[in-house]
Amino acid sequence: MKLMRFLSLAIVAVLLVSCNKQGVTNKTLTSEIDSVSYAIGMDVAKNVKTSFDEFDSELFIQGFMNVTDSTNMQLDANKAQQLIRAYFQKKQQEEIAKRQEKAKENKEAGEKFLAENKTKDGVVTTESGLQYIVLKEGTGATPTTTDRVKVHYHGTLLDGTVFDSSVDKGTPAEFGVTQVIKGWTEGLQLMKEGAKYKFFIPGDLAYGANPRPGGKIEPNSTLVFDVELLEILK
Repeated sequence: MKLMRFLSLAIVAVLLVSCNKQGVTNKTLTSEIDSVSYAIGMDVAKNVKTSFDEFDSELFIQGFMNVTDSTNMQLDANKAQQLIRAYFQKKQQEEIAKRQEKAKENKEAGEKFLAENKTKDGVVTTESGLQYIVLKEGTGATPTTTDRVKVHYHGTLLDGTVFDSSVDKGTPAEFGVTQVIKGWTEGLQLMKEGAKYKFFIPGDLAYGANPRPGGKIEPNSTLVFDVELLEILK
């Protein structure tokens, strides 16, 4: 991986030098190494755009060339590594602070929503804080923690954004009652086969402060699910 990273940066440096001197060149990919070289350049460019809001390509080239020919070095190697570590540590701390602030905002928004929601007709609030509405009662058995179930579901954020839906996919989901978030585990055991409920799940019964990175669900998000229990699987 270190070799790949070095080669990637070297290729980018060469490309940037070429671009500065001659403008962008458009070579045709005629061999495997051509394609690999181009792909590495694409990958590094994507990573640079992700990691840096501002990036000085001329100084990048300057640093690369100074190390290559060992002349006009403006930083020694130890200082350079310290700067890089300090920069990314600062970026990480900034991201953590943003995440904590967003988690706080979502928690407050969820608490406000649930406080208002529990006063509405048909809404039942359990001891844990889970809220639900019975859309259709079932007539079959009730699942336990040892069962697997087949369900259709439609999940949204409080603003209506859909983050996951077996209904939209057109295929029911199957899983163990305890293999899902706490709000689902509790809610499924309130239902009978054939029932359809709407769940309002507080963040601490959903994905808490650590949802899946890159998804639509933010830290401490309160989630809304329409859930239909189709079958208890044996």
